[in-house]
Amino acid sequence: MATRVTVWNEFLHERENAVVRDVYPDGIHATIAAALRQDSGIEAGTATLDQPEHGLSADTLSRTDVLVWWGHKAHGRVEDSVVERVAQRVWEGMGLIVLHSGHFSKIFKRLMGTPCSLRWREAGERERVWAINPSHPIAHGIGEALVLENSEMYGEPFLVPEPLETVFVSWYQGGEVFRSGLTYQRGAGRIFYFGAGHETYPIYHDKDVQQVLRNAVRWAHNPAPAWVGVEQAPNRPIGKAPEPIEQRGGSLHAAGEAGFK
Repeated sequence: MATRVTVWNEFLHERENAVVRDVYPDGIHATIAAALRQDSGIEAGTATLDQPEHGLSADTLSRTDVLVWWGHKAHGRVEDSVVERVAQRVWEGMGLIVLHSGHFSKIFKRLMGTPCSLRWREAGERERVWAINPSHPIAHGIGEALVLENSEMYGEPFLVPEPLETVFVSWYQGGEVFRSGLTYQRGAGRIFYFGAGHETYPIYHDKDVQQVLRNAVRWAHNPAPAWVGVEQAPNRPIGKAPEPIEQRGGSLHAAGEAGFK
């Protein structure tokens, strides 16, 4: 069965900025989705900010194995209810790939629990993305590094939790370095953050970047059934304990009563 992917994009810069429109005339989401479809095992659809529920209805998310997120200028316009819906699906097992300026998205900060801040510079400088874990599935086919001749600098310190794995580290022409490929697990969902991708440069047209994205989708896909109710904290009555026990001491809650939240 094919991996079902939804590529989400604000789709604002492409319509408002001529430079971005020239690079991505149909939107960054369309370019990424087309690159993913080069893998016959991936079905890729798209969603954008201005659609009802930002294109991320409960039904759409229930049919999404991996969500790819790109945002920049309108993080604050994403409804909190949609953010919580996406977080719930990640906890249940949906994969999430957050790209470039999505580090400041509500969903990434919600799942990381940190500011997700960094240093940056727009100078079109060279970026060398080193595969420091070349045996990792996300780095498959990349070699020791991929090179982007024009990129936006993202630099340390990057205020995110310690990752499960660091797959890529970037060096920039100006001298900064950045942990540009990080993996996380939240609940049953796998998360990959990938730093490459400023909208005024044709980075998502690069064959190596496209390979990373396809690899990441395959890595992030959890084929297990959704872990429905993962966020619940049920009160397990004494009578349902695996081994016989008796009440000892007082209790704040009656049997089966919901806990405090």
